[in-house]
Amino acid sequence: MKLESTEEQGRTESSGSERRPRVRRNVTAAIAQDICADRYPSGSPLPRENDLCELYGVSRTVIRESLKVLESKGLVRGKPRVGTTVCDRDEWNILDAEVLDWMGPYIRDFDLLGCILEARRTIEPAAAEYAAERASAQEIADLDRAWRQMRDSAGDPESFTDADVMFHTVLLTASHNQVFRRLSSAIHAALKYALHASNIGVENREDAVLVHGELVEALRMRDKTGARECANRMLDLAVRDLAAAEKAIGRTK
Repeated sequence: MKLESTEEQGRTESSGSERRPRVRRNVTAAIAQDICADRYPSGSPLPRENDLCELYGVSRTVIRESLKVLESKGLVRGKPRVGTTVCDRDEWNILDAEVLDWMGPYIRDFDLLGCILEARRTIEPAAAEYAAERASAQEIADLDRAWRQMRDSAGDPESFTDADVMFHTVLLTASHNQVFRRLSSAIHAALKYALHASNIGVENREDAVLVHGELVEALRMRDKTGARECANRMLDLAVRDLAAAEKAIGRTK
């Protein structure tokens, strides 16, 4: 996968730091996507630096910078006199936004959507129950605003997903549980990918809009049992929508 000609590379390198980050990002993404596609399987060595330069049409400096990025995200590991080896998938930082983007076309092979759903099954009902008791008036107002945005953009999957992610992020924060708050930031990227996949997999989002609105009302009423029940119903819908999303992904592969 040669990204640029030698002439283009020379122009890029001579133009200074303004374009170099873009070139590095392109090469980093290309190597990462080849790893995700099993062109370089887990446990196997990457080609030598000179070979990577030839394959991707860039300088050794760009390759080294890209490998540093990939190593920081757990995809590869470099050792002196050994070279760079592809790490096992269990070591990848799958909650990193860039890693999720690189995995995108192959997401089904990783069963990541199912793993995210399992995590939500464990966390969100408890978070909703705590939020019914602890959420501030402002947090409930923020949830209501996110719900209204979902309602008003039900025909636009991108806008709907943005509002949906905001809703669940605020919900975890509103639990006033320190661990849940930290998890909120950690799973944000993964949650966005999962919700987007679910939202584009279904034609009708009315059920999701309805149950999210009912959860906001349960929080207003400080109804802990009702809030937990709403969260579980949301996750039941997510199971249905995930199946639709996986079919959609399967059709596009």
